[in-house]
Amino acid sequence: MSTTEPSRSPNPVAVVSNARHYVGPSLALMLARRGYDLVLGDPTDEVIAGVEELGRNSWVVDGVADIGEPTAAPRLLDMAMDAYGRVDSVVFFSGSIVTGRFLESSPDDLATVVSGNLEAVYRALRVFLPPMVEAGSGQVLAITSATGLKVSPGAPLYSATRAAANMLVKNVASEVASAGVQVNSVGTNFMDFDAFRAATGADDPEVRAKIESAVPMKRLGTMEEFAEFCGIFLDGTSRFQTGQTVGYDGGWSAF
Repeated sequence: MSTTEPSRSPNPVAVVSNARHYVGPSLALMLARRGYDLVLGDPTDEVIAGVEELGRNSWVVDGVADIGEPTAAPRLLDMAMDAYGRVDSVVFFSGSIVTGRFLESSPDDLATVVSGNLEAVYRALRVFLPPMVEAGSGQVLAITSATGLKVSPGAPLYSATRAAANMLVKNVASEVASAGVQVNSVGTNFMDFDAFRAATGADDPEVRAKIESAVPMKRLGTMEEFAEFCGIFLDGTSRFQTGQTVGYDGGWSAF
């Protein structure tokens, strides 16, 4: 929490549900640079310091990294409303990966991916959208997976539930568009972060080269450039796009 108490800030307000992992730290700093006061889920000390150095306020909510946990989104929203009186933008990500052939899958595998990839998105949208609809404006970005955009051999349940989440975004966006609220999703793959490298062995240069050969742009994406890409869906500068899922994967889902 910042030392300056942000009572009803005149600045726009954004919620970054997980400011510790994946693209969360980069998103928090990007939004701070673009003039947003923040509610941050589980941020690192470095993120808090970076936001304060940029002259923005931040309030912290601990223990909400799993946005699918029933109390996570409500606690983030409560903090935003208590501290600032409103929320203008929300970005969240979730995911439970199960790999393997469909004919070797189990009901437990299905339950895992439904919970992590679909129910988590439902819970976040269901909590954050009502105050935006009431206010008549808002931007929500769900970060999902590019595997929901094309057939993904070896991950059929994961791919299918990511596709379901993307379709949920589309349907919900249609429902709230007339209220001036935008709901979009970005599906990623081949991103350069620790969990992806650990899961694929990409810290080995030879393995990384093989992985990058499968990407049309022949490299992995960085967190910094991804955060900048997400900015247009969150920073209020472009309010005429909704109900879309965009692949951010070096061209993998496009061809």
